[in-house]
Amino acid sequence: MSTTLLYHMHGIRGYTYLRQAIVPGGVEFFLAVPRTHLACPCCGSKNVWQKGTKERRFRSLPFGRKHTTIILEVPRVDCHDCGTLRQVKISFAEEHRRCTRFFERYVLDLLLSMTCQDVAEHLGLSWDTVRDIEKRRLKRDFAKPSLKGVTHMAIDEIAIKKGHKYLTVVMDLHTGRVIFVGDGRGAEALDPFWKRLKKSRANIIAVCSDMSAAYTLAIRSHLPEAIHVFDRFHVIKLFNEKLSALRRRLQSETKDKEAKEALKGIRFDLLKREPSDWKKR
Repeated sequence: MSTTLLYHMHGIRGYTYLRQAIVPGGVEFFLAVPRTHLACPCCGSKNVWQKGTKERRFRSLPFGRKHTTIILEVPRVDCHDCGTLRQVKISFAEEHRRCTRFFERYVLDLLLSMTCQDVAEHLGLSWDTVRDIEKRRLKRDFAKPSLKGVTHMAIDEIAIKKGHKYLTVVMDLHTGRVIFVGDGRGAEALDPFWKRLKKSRANIIAVCSDMSAAYTLAIRSHLPEAIHVFDRFHVIKLFNEKLSALRRRLQSETKDKEAKEALKGIRFDLLKREPSDWKKR
């Protein structure tokens, strides 16, 4: 097989082509790492000594309905400079992965119009493998979104599991993007975000959050010039609780039976908007 075809179809270059074999359901290509390309995977030094090899198999782009497998004898090298004893890096595949980069891109292209289960059945993969490829792509693209241009943001926590397992979420109010997700709840979960925000030099005008004392203190400490807005839900909830407490107190203090019944009967009338307000909104 031509090494040019290996490069253009599978993204593989810099390796010695040995042979190919036709097997049931697919084709296998055997490659080797040239001695001149051996280098330490940690420091990049060429001052290494080869100490054995290990056969690794990688799924690559199929030929029609035939699976393609790249079989490579991966050398293990002992670096004389840093003392590392590890396998050399593979240029056409991610570390600890069994698929080539071209194959992973093909899977991601299929996921644009197919479900994970459909892609898995089409390529003969497990559902977990397809999902793992998609998760790593999402993490690579969205793990650290840009904070450039963020001026208004919101902070809140969400429950993800039973047993009080929470995540702290920060959102850009203009675009609706989630710009940070912290493990846990409270001020400590936001510590990595404040560092990123300081480096980005974003001009934060206003911040919206609930009435948590931890969030209030954190916002005042890191964004003292920003306007701190409490979200409408918690403001209305607090007002309704105070209004209900006032109604109960007046009902317990009054001696008039009719007044007691009247206060009891307006319980829900006090907690709803007037019909005229509905038309205005």
